[in-house]
Amino acid sequence: MIPYNKITLDNGLVVVVNRDRASKLAAVNLLYKVGARNEDPSRTGFAHLFEHLMFRGTRRVPNFDLPVQMASGDNNAFTNNDYTDFYITLPKDNLETALWLESDRMEGLDITAEKLETEKRVVIEEFRQRYLNQPYGDQMMLLRDLAFRTHPYRWATIGRTPDHIAGATLSEVEAFYRAHYHPSNAVLSISADLDEERLLELAARWFGPLADRRHEPAAIPQEPVQTEARRLEVERDVPATTVSVAYHMCARTGSEFYTADLISDLLAGGDSGRLYTRLVKERQLLSSVNAYVSGDVDPGLFVFTGQLLPGTTPEAVEAAFRAEIEDLQTAAATPYEIEKVKNKFEANTLFGELNVMNKAMNLGFYEMLGDLELINREIDRYRAVAPDDIRSFCSRTLRPENSSTLIYRARK
Repeated sequence: MIPYNKITLDNGLVVVVNRDRASKLAAVNLLYKVGARNEDPSRTGFAHLFEHLMFRGTRRVPNFDLPVQMASGDNNAFTNNDYTDFYITLPKDNLETALWLESDRMEGLDITAEKLETEKRVVIEEFRQRYLNQPYGDQMMLLRDLAFRTHPYRWATIGRTPDHIAGATLSEVEAFYRAHYHPSNAVLSISADLDEERLLELAARWFGPLADRRHEPAAIPQEPVQTEARRLEVERDVPATTVSVAYHMCARTGSEFYTADLISDLLAGGDSGRLYTRLVKERQLLSSVNAYVSGDVDPGLFVFTGQLLPGTTPEAVEAAFRAEIEDLQTAAATPYEIEKVKNKFEANTLFGELNVMNKAMNLGFYEMLGDLELINREIDRYRAVAPDDIRSFCSRTLRPENSSTLIYRARK
């Protein structure tokens, strides 16, 4: 259980705080509700570019990292398709250093042509190294583009092509900053051993004076229901062929998310998962296998993926995946299997609550989802999943006509 207090400042910034009496550190997490899903299809990769630019200094603080280091702190960030997250941990007595720095770059980012060109080169090189010149680097990009035809989830956080970043102008980047990096599009979450009223007071002191740049977000096109199976085969210079099959499923806040997540752990929760036991150890079709849910804010994907052993055909793996699905559709998972997965989730949740930064991040995440109380209710949601829920989900979601299959062949 994570106790918290929440207020919304006059400028629209949501502030959520938690008193962690066990930690000597303070965690400050600033989540902006902007990710790859908020980008123009002709200018993708901007959210990730801004993850870099936000560390390039402001008009008041030209070197963001230096004050953090002087306060004995550590900071970093990440971007995904739904949001961008900046976080700082430091001794609780230095908490205001983090609030000062984050409030400053929320309105005072110093974007110059020189800084932009430098970060564009960094991001383009990252794109090439991690996605274009890395074995299997474009695999998920291809699967996304196959599964999604309309929704911006069809491109990865890094973007669709390096050309979009290479062609980004200073005026386009400044417009993106004004549109998305402002109080009413952000969630500030703090966990520290300080009275919650004191934490709220400090947040209001540093962020309350900021003016909001109200911006009407562009509507995000929703993905239409898929009605027929899709398929793509490519050849690449990789060690082994892989098969990936993606099915459209509900959003992170959907009632069936917990069933889907439980099924993915039932199938691929380590060496004792069904897929590893049956397809790797017993049948020796694959060298590795996984099943996972994307957990996106909008309806996302349930994915099966496996790397083939020599002599295994993609058709055999597709049939094996299908057989595992049909087994779940017709035969109930055993009480032992289900309980093991539920216990694992509960243990991971409780263990995560021991970390001050996990608390701050989770408070920001669940507020971003629009259901902050869910942070203390998810264990019950998993506990409520029944065998009939598993059969029903697999029958209605893991259907051939809802599938997108990528055969990623090793070039001979």
